[in-house]
Amino acid sequence: MNTSLTHWPAEDLWLAIAPRLPGFTVEVLPEIDSTNTELMRRARAGRAEPIVLVAESQTAGRGRQGRSWLNQPGDCLMYSLGLVLNPLDWSGLSLVVGLSIAESLQAAALPGQPRIGVKWPNDLWLQDGRKLGGTLIETANLPAGVDAPCFGAGAGVPRFVIIGTGMNVRLPQMQGLLTPAACLQDVDARWTAPAALQQLLPPLVEDVLLFAEQGFAPFQQRFAARDVLHGQQVHLSDGSSGLAAGVLADGTLQLRTADGLRSVISGDVSVRPVHMDLPPAAA
Repeated sequence: MNTSLTHWPAEDLWLAIAPRLPGFTVEVLPEIDSTNTELMRRARAGRAEPIVLVAESQTAGRGRQGRSWLNQPGDCLMYSLGLVLNPLDWSGLSLVVGLSIAESLQAAALPGQPRIGVKWPNDLWLQDGRKLGGTLIETANLPAGVDAPCFGAGAGVPRFVIIGTGMNVRLPQMQGLLTPAACLQDVDARWTAPAALQQLLPPLVEDVLLFAEQGFAPFQQRFAARDVLHGQQVHLSDGSSGLAAGVLADGTLQLRTADGLRSVISGDVSVRPVHMDLPPAAA
């Protein structure tokens, strides 16, 4: 295994996040099969303390529905945040994650740069319809007797949640992509993977903790300002289509069809290849 090629702000991240997540650790690896897979292995073995696991290279990275996410060192930011949650409602967590990342990265970009939005349910897109990255959220039951900090106001069974994110830093050299690719350096040429992680992770932790206490409702209005599907003609993998009409307070997508308004809880929403402008930024 190669030695790490990059300086990562592990201590700065720990100092910023540990007061909110007791027992929190930061781990950076030069190479691994998948950060999500590794945290899943650890959780099933009873290791459930809060952690962010970062990899400079993945040999078997995964996205939604089994899609691969591979890279060369420096091309991508790849990490997984793991912690035990017991939220009031799990619905909308992927939207909160995407929204938090988009807002944090946009806040640090130079004025006039492309705007970052969220494509329901789990992707980061630029305003021109190119994909910047995506999120894969997985959960695991905790083995009996595991004692780890738990966050949330739910009454259900706590679960170890793994929030994995892969994001292009430099434009990947890939063929046959279903969606044109974008990268962080399209937004701001100064971005590196470590700088992006330092910018986005502390606010992401805060937003995940707020979600665990109050669900998606506090984020609904903020999400509307970053919703790249709103007002766009979309079609689902089941063959249905309609006009995207925003999301409800639980993160459910609303689709206006010929038969009326339809609620979409989950599914792979694909968008027609049209230019996509985000709603104007809130004052």
